[in-house]
Amino acid sequence: MRTMPETPAARTALDVAARFCSPALLNHSVRAYLWAVSYGEAHGIPYDDELLCVSALLHDIGLTAAFDSHTTPFEEAGGNLAWVFARASGWPEERARRAAEIIVQHMRDDVSPSVDPESHLLQVSTSWDVSGRRPEEFAPELRTRVLGRYPRLGFGPEFRCLFEEQARRKPLSAAAETVRDGIAGRIAANPLDA
Repeated sequence: MRTMPETPAARTALDVAARFCSPALLNHSVRAYLWAVSYGEAHGIPYDDELLCVSALLHDIGLTAAFDSHTTPFEEAGGNLAWVFARASGWPEERARRAAEIIVQHMRDDVSPSVDPESHLLQVSTSWDVSGRRPEEFAPELRTRVLGRYPRLGFGPEFRCLFEEQARRKPLSAAAETVRDGIAGRIAANPLDA
């Protein structure tokens, strides 16, 4: 199984996620990176490993009590934090902007891997981990290894509650649209929880 890049930014992003995310949300963020890498390598999609890792680790930080905004959708709040994090880590402005963009894009319509590989990979990996989309892309052996190391810990029900709360407070957000579109049922039917 792939390991995260050994860079100061990747290690610090993991520290930030571990400090502010619940254990279930932290494991989801790590799994999002691992699923993304697996999918990217299987499909020959070139990507920036450190950028993908930092974005995956911080993509749901806007759902946490410390960084939730009552007015801004969680992915935009998380993208803003990622930008600050990236600049504080010494990344140039364009690279920091990319981290924020990837986090925002993971909640938007599908992005082509040829246009934005990191956003595409994060979209695929998070939709697999949250609602079981594209199960044929993730072999049973990979599932066993990833879930053995980073178990779900009740992630589905916790995530559903977080999204429902986002939808209640931010009815025009992508999270609210996802709730209206039946995310609760897809979460409940996720094969990763079988």
